[in-house]
Amino acid sequence: MLVDILFITLGLILCFVGIIGSFLPVLPGPPISWLGILCLYCIPEIPFNYTFLGITLFIAALIFAMDYIIPILGTRYLGGSRSGAIGSTVGLIVGLFFPPLGFLIGPFIGAFLGEILFNSKSNSKHAFRSAIGSFVGFLASTFMKALVSFIYLGLFIYKIIEHWNMIF
Repeated sequence: MLVDILFITLGLILCFVGIIGSFLPVLPGPPISWLGILCLYCIPEIPFNYTFLGITLFIAALIFAMDYIIPILGTRYLGGSRSGAIGSTVGLIVGLFFPPLGFLIGPFIGAFLGEILFNSKSNSKHAFRSAIGSFVGFLASTFMKALVSFIYLGLFIYKIIEHWNMIF
């Protein structure tokens, strides 16, 4: 019973850290949430389900990879360059130091400055379009990460309830 409580507590902490990681660029949100689900299957009474764990791991890895691709695609779709994509990432990191809206405004400003300062072909109108693309890409990837992390938390809670119903 003590092992159950330990794994449930650790899993729950990992799920919440995964949700936080969906909004912070330094933490891979869905993979951390997946580790929370994995903790449940370390409880001896819960039967190990390779298919479930494999599918959820694949989704976490896919979302992790897409997190790097989607903002770049958004920037490129609206005419941005690599400078805009890098500026967006730098702006996101700098924006974290200016809560609560810094992580939303930072990628936009970073992409804009990246285009203006480091892309000789860019004018302010082009840089603004690139910044919009970067911002939309950032929001889309953040939404996907948060959605998957919340779903993993829901699956975690569902499994806990199912486990408790088996015990009592």
